[in-house]
Amino acid sequence: MAQLVQVKCINKTDRYNPHERIRAIGGTNPDGTRWKLAEDEAISAIEQGRYSFYVDRPSGDRVWVVIERSPYGHKYLKTQADGEQPNNLLSLPECP
Repeated sequence: MAQLVQVKCINKTDRYNPHERIRAIGGTNPDGTRWKLAEDEAISAIEQGRYSFYVDRPSGDRVWVVIERSPYGHKYLKTQADGEQPNNLLSLPECP
């Protein structure tokens, strides 16, 4: 069974890129230490069923992080459509 993990921050490859591609996601472990995974590592973890990532936006409203494919076949992370703006994942703060 996949471990539920809250994503609290992201790193982008280029803030001026119109696609705002995510380079890494991160958060805080129960013991207070920080964790961070590269996008490809997070995608593999989801595909292998090790982790289920989510964003809590607004607080208490869990939105799942899912894998999507670009028109060119490239896998990337996004949140499930929830009708809210701005984008739940891309609006997170930068990871240290």
